[in-house]
Parts: sequence; structure tokens; C-alpha cells
Amino acid sequence: MVTLGSTLGTSPGRDANQLTPAEHQLQLRRAVIASTVGTAIEWYDFFLYSTVTGLVFAKLFFPHSDPWVGTLEAFAIYAVGFIARPIGAAIFGHYGDRIGRKSTLIATLLLMGLATAAVALVPTYSSIGIWGAVILTVLRFIQGVGVGGEWGGSVLMSMEWARNDRSRGLIASWPQFGVPCGLFLANLAVLAFSQMSGDQFLAWGWRVPFALSIMLVGVGLYIRLGILETPVFTKLLAERKVDRTPMLTVIRDHPKEILLSAFARMSEQAPFYIFTAFVFSYGVGTLHMSRDMLLTAVLSASVVSFVSIPVFGHLSDQIGRKNMYMIGALVTGVFGFIYFAMLNTGSVPVIFLAIILSLVPHDMQYGPQAALIAESFTGRLRYSGASLGYQLASVIAGGPAPLIATWLFGTYHSSTAIAIYIALCAVITLVATALMTDYTGKDINAAAVHQR
Repeated sequence: MVTLGSTLGTSPGRDANQLTPAEHQLQLRRAVIASTVGTAIEWYDFFLYSTVTGLVFAKLFFPHSDPWVGTLEAFAIYAVGFIARPIGAAIFGHYGDRIGRKSTLIATLLLMGLATAAVALVPTYSSIGIWGAVILTVLRFIQGVGVGGEWGGSVLMSMEWARNDRSRGLIASWPQFGVPCGLFLANLAVLAFSQMSGDQFLAWGWRVPFALSIMLVGVGLYIRLGILETPVFTKLLAERKVDRTPMLTVIRDHPKEILLSAFARMSEQAPFYIFTAFVFSYGVGTLHMSRDMLLTAVLSASVVSFVSIPVFGHLSDQIGRKNMYMIGALVTGVFGFIYFAMLNTGSVPVIFLAIILSLVPHDMQYGPQAALIAESFTGRLRYSGASLGYQLASVIAGGPAPLIATWLFGTYHSSTAIAIYIALCAVITLVATALMTDYTGKDINAAAVHQR
């Protein structure tokens, strides 16, 4: 296994732990770029599905359902991708801790890209009936498996090249930067093709952004193939400390850290998908806002995140990971009420501003989140533990969130119920984060740090 990991994870004859300081700095920059670009492509694929779900899928794949029921059905398929993410975390987390971060990341990128491109070819209800929705569900599941293995590896690929323990928050936040990049690209693609005349966008225009995923995957592979394996994993190979069953070991030895990582994401992930996915069905169907206005607003919000995510990641290096994260959770809990109050004014400028501001409370948590979770696990189990903790939140937070929001509004006919749901998520996050250990500025590779 050591030979296999060495072959797949590093370039022949090169050891990441024998590089000069200048070479190490160069590899750090390359690793950060590779992680960020690759993650942006993966999230483009994932968010593209999210955006199109609220705009198109209910009409094309559930045309005979009541509009509210059709939206629920479309978001149910959307949620399948989130259910699959912990499965992807388990599969690729295992191999990420066995054969290396680099080779595993290449596999996740290929899986995600091919599944996304295949969505462009799925026949609608008018062609093959309910089987179109079935195929869509399978492809969404494969998407979820791919993205489930992506996050842990991209974060570790950046963070494990960092030599300065006091800059991990900033360095680990760059793969998180891939989220607003992917969101920006997905909404930009849909916005561009939604300008088509008549019903062309609904007929076939929505398929083109999915097909373009193949080109993006080619770019991502080119970049990722040119980087070295991380010094942390290279050292584990050299010292023969690679765990034989990392996923089973981390579940047995670190169940607390896994569960706390998942619950800590409640107020970050659930509101995010309300702000970036549910807002399309709510904005078009209830507020009767322009589809293009909503797309442009979410696009603008993602641009704000280009700055805010690394800023809050850096700030967590200064004031502590937990402190920054809990401030963000508190702000999110309050902002939910402000957000829907602004949306319900019906004023286009106010709605536009609400959507732009919506990702700032999210970014206050998402910036420091990668380091907060990854630091909780020792190097030989880090890919498995961090991936599983992070992706389990998809089952309890991200996946159900648009579905729950749609059900709450349809049941109570009030957005206040959704704001209360966001506030409850924030309470859960505050409790979970308070129980986590803060490793800001500490040597996370020292055995004593993670000694039980």
C-alpha cells in the first residue's frame, strides 16, 4: 500500500518533506490554486442542479402535479444528492487516508463532472414519463457521492501544506472560496442561457450549462495532475503509519468530533440552501419576481463571498476559530427574520439587497469552518473524519432545508415559520460549537494534541 500511495500521490523521485523553503512555498501556492479551482468546478456542478431545480425541473419532470407539490417533488430529488454525500465521504475518505489526497481528488472530480454532463441528456416527462425523474435521481445521487469526497481532500490539500500554524484558518478557507465561485459560475450560466427567446430555455437551453461541465473538468484535471501529495500524507507513508481501515477507526475513536462537526454546520448549511435554492421558487412563485433579477442577485451575493470567506478565515486566526464561528451562528439566527421581512416588502431594490447580504452571515461561519473541522482529527484519519463530519450535515441540514422551507410555507402560509427554522438551526450550532475543541495556532500534527 505504501508503494501504491507513493505512486499515485507524488511525482516520481520527489518528496514533499525534502523541498527547500522556496520550493515548499511554490507547492503551497499550487496546492491552494488546485484545491480552489477544482472545488469551484465541483460546486458549479452541484449548484447548477440547485438553481435549475427551482426554475425548471418541477415543470419538466412533474408537469401534472400541483405547482406546490411539483416543487416539493423536485426538491425531494434535489435532496437525494445530499443523502449521498456522507456515502461519498465514507468511500473517498477511506481512500484519501489510504492512498493519498491527490489521487482521490482526481477521482471525485471525474465522477462529479461526468454525472453533471449526463444530466444534459436526460429526457423529460413528455418523452419517457416518470423514468426521466428516476434517471435524474440516479445522476443526482452520483453527484452527491462525488462532492461528498471532494471537500475533505481539497481542504487537506491546502491546509496540510501550511507550515505556519497561525495561518491555517486563511489557507483552509481558500477551498471554501470555491463555493461562491461555483455558485457564481452556475448562476451566470443559467442567467446567460435564460436570455433565450420564447420557451427555448425551458425546452433545451437549460441543458447547455450541464454539458459545459465536461470542459471545466478538463481544466480541473490538468491543474490537479500537476501537484504533489501533501507533506503530512507523505510523512505518514514514509513512517508506515497509514491506517488500514481509517473510516472504521475514526468512527470508533472520534464519534464525538464527527457528530459535533455535523451539528455545528446546521446554521451554516441549512440557511445557505434556503438563500440560494429555495429563494428561486419563493421569489418567482410567491413574490412574482423576475427570474433574471433573482439570478443576478444571487450572482452578486457570490461575488461578495469572494472577499468575505477568506477575510473571516483570516479573522479566525486572530480571534480563535470557535469565537468567529459562534458569532456567525448568532448573526444567522437573527438575520433569518430580517431576510424574509426584506423579501416580503415586494420592493426589487430591497429584495436585491436582502439576497446580497444573505451570504455574509453564512461566510462568517464558512470561512473558519474548514480549519475548525479538519483540525479536530489527527493526520492519519483526517480525510475520513473531516469528510464524514462535514457531509453528515447534508442529511440533517442542507438536503432537507429547501424541502422543509417549501413545506413550512405551504402549511403555515407565512415566511416567519421559515425564519424560526433558521433560528433553531442557529441554536443547535451554538451548542455544538461550544462543545468542540479550538486548535487555533496549535500544532495539529503533534500526537499529544489528539491524544484521547
